[in-house]
Amino acid sequence: MTTPSGQPTVALLDYGAGNLRSAARALEHVGADVIVTQDALTCIEADGLVVPGVGAYDACMKGLRAVQGPRIIGQRLAGARPVLGICVGLQVMFDRGVEHGINTQGCGEWPGTVDKLVAPVLPHMGWNTVDVAAGSDMFAGLDADTRFYFVHSYGVREWTLQDDEFIAPPKVSWSSHGASRFVAAVENGPLWATQFHPEKSGDAGLQLLTNWVGTF
Repeated sequence: MTTPSGQPTVALLDYGAGNLRSAARALEHVGADVIVTQDALTCIEADGLVVPGVGAYDACMKGLRAVQGPRIIGQRLAGARPVLGICVGLQVMFDRGVEHGINTQGCGEWPGTVDKLVAPVLPHMGWNTVDVAAGSDMFAGLDADTRFYFVHSYGVREWTLQDDEFIAPPKVSWSSHGASRFVAAVENGPLWATQFHPEKSGDAGLQLLTNWVGTF
């Protein structure tokens, strides 16, 4: 699905829990034609789908379910069509989130639990480096000391999926805050996701989005 100008289309899923304006601007900057939408067919047919997320895990999942988000994500991935989750958009790809005593079922694309980071200061807000997985396509063209912008108090502190379950194991990148080491990004076939905000991460974030759009 491309525009008459030949630009790839990216559906930015609007489910009431995302930083839509800055994400749309960043994606447009790297050459995508962005459609902010709740329409399931548009989300399924676009070249790429972005699942943003800001706020509480439970509220985000309620918003996603209201617009058939888990079904849309699952249908795209079944057809090997690119999906990018951002911030809580990464977190909801895991089995569940535990926040303020509320245990919420996620989309279940990966096993694991989102819970509170252990750190003297929360939220983890600001610039931080990422321990990038070997052979990463997501971080191609970026230096090892590149910093990205994070805003979160919760994360996935343990990756439990076994590499031998895959022909091509997921590439998991990590970061740290306080006493917590947490998943900063995952590349798993057509499903990419970042705990940080590439749309707020300056040139580094734009390079990452360029890399993602380049997979279409």
